Amino acid sequence: MAGLSSANHLAKNGCTDFAILEARNRVGGRIIGIDMGTQKVELGANWIHGVLGNPMFELAMQHGLISIINIPKPHKVVAATEDGRQVPFQTLQEIYEAYVCFLRRCEEYFLCQYLPPPDIHSVGEHINLEAELYLNNVDDQKEKHLKKLIFECLLKRETCITGCHNMDEIDLLELGSYTELQGGNIVLPTGYSSILKPLCDTLPRENIVLSCPVKTIHWKRKAGRAHSGNNNSDTILEEDEEELDSDDSDKTVTEVPIGGKPASAATASTSDTNENSFKHYTSNVQLECDDGTVYEADHVICTLPLGVLKEHGRTMFVPSLPVYKMESIDALLYGTVDKIFLEYDRPFLNAKISEIMFLWEQVEPEPDADQDEYLKANWFKKIYSFSKVSDTLLLGWISGREAEYMETISHEVVAEKCTEILRKFLKDPFIPKPKRCVCTSWHKQPYSCGSYTAIAVGASQDDIENIAQPMYSSPHQSKPSVLFAGEHTHSNFYSTVHGAYLSGRTAAQILLTPDSPQEIVMESDSSDLSSWIQGIALE
Repeated sequence: MAGLSSANHLAKNGCTDFAILEARNRVGGRIIGIDMGTQKVELGANWIHGVLGNPMFELAMQHGLISIINIPKPHKVVAATEDGRQVPFQTLQEIYEAYVCFLRRCEEYFLCQYLPPPDIHSVGEHINLEAELYLNNVDDQKEKHLKKLIFECLLKRETCITGCHNMDEIDLLELGSYTELQGGNIVLPTGYSSILKPLCDTLPRENIVLSCPVKTIHWKRKAGRAHSGNNNSDTILEEDEEELDSDDSDKTVTEVPIGGKPASAATASTSDTNENSFKHYTSNVQLECDDGTVYEADHVICTLPLGVLKEHGRTMFVPSLPVYKMESIDALLYGTVDKIFLEYDRPFLNAKISEIMFLWEQVEPEPDADQDEYLKANWFKKIYSFSKVSDTLLLGWISGREAEYMETISHEVVAEKCTEILRKFLKDPFIPKPKRCVCTSWHKQPYSCGSYTAIAVGASQDDIENIAQPMYSSPHQSKPSVLFAGEHTHSNFYSTVHGAYLSGRTAAQILLTPDSPQEIVMESDSSDLSSWIQGIALE
């Protein structure tokens, strides 16, 4: 979405001298829909999060993708324990309301600059502390245990919303940095992926290059001066770089070790000859693709997901990415959230029920237990519910290491396990097996390496801003050579499509802005009108 958004903004402003290099054989990245029976299901992005100020909502409205007459479907959630007992709805509602209050309290630390209790650093620790204090007032042990299971189920659900393995990984002081737009979650009748068509229709077909993974991004720096005896006045020598860095540390972000080769030279380029050939190109940037194709450009907007930057960020850029950027890439969390779709020949779940929540008994691994064996035996306990997409289609969510494990086993095994779970919790041994099971594999996908960004304990909004910081080829360059966009570069809307869209538009706008401002307003302490008028450049 970040790439399509950049391209659209450039095209709308009369700039069509660009190419979209797409690694996959389709556009959309983590937005993709498939047909399951009569239904179109979304394997990636699901909802438009909020209405007010959401460019995705505006785009969907503009292209008639939203049904104005929205008749809300009856939403009845039931929660059941492993022995098939259903929890009274009143109990479920009571704990859900308490949970929402605890979560809002976590968000207030960011907004109000409160200090948390000592030794509490994560959202998970804080909610567990609140839940414990809440449950201490419950005298009946059975009731207390049941309510504890509901809290645990809601925390599992939160890992899928946040994109992490466990809420203990999420920084308490930064939770409120995510800005929620008003208006709830909107589902497009034709599926989220239908939003890709209007974006692609406005772009020249020949500007989109599919199945073209980029291997290396070479970004050149023009020298402000040359060493004596150096004939190539075009290239900055490594010895000069420290000096140049100090000129304008805000703009220059070159950190190449002394000796002429980037730290990751072995993986960044195929041979010394290849390395040298890139030293003499005339454009700001050269992109070397997997198939050997080379693209020259004045600028590149890098919209690689955070997971791909974590995986390849050290080897992909020549010169290497600056240390501060790599540290921020490492500090942020990029979790896995997967979906499990089960398709049936006939409906079997009570027509009034829209979702069944699973209250699993938690089995903690022994301190010396083999983690892999534990995962193998318990991965499915991370599935917190199944909800109805239609009468014959169910959707389950799973996150973290359990999701990564699920990606390694066959869909048949997943389908069998899910059937077992449904029969157990609904106390119905005759629930049919699904005729089709589709599981996503976002962690395994080489061009996503996970699902979306979250702020880990110890990380902050600053890390997102560090990654978003453009890179200049020299301190005297007016426009950056490399810009970054994607959900992981928006400090308030990370993890969302609208965050990716806005970041892409911002990157394009930086390149479109004229070098010399159209209008210069001089700040003056005096209220002298003539000095104010002089500050305006009239064309």
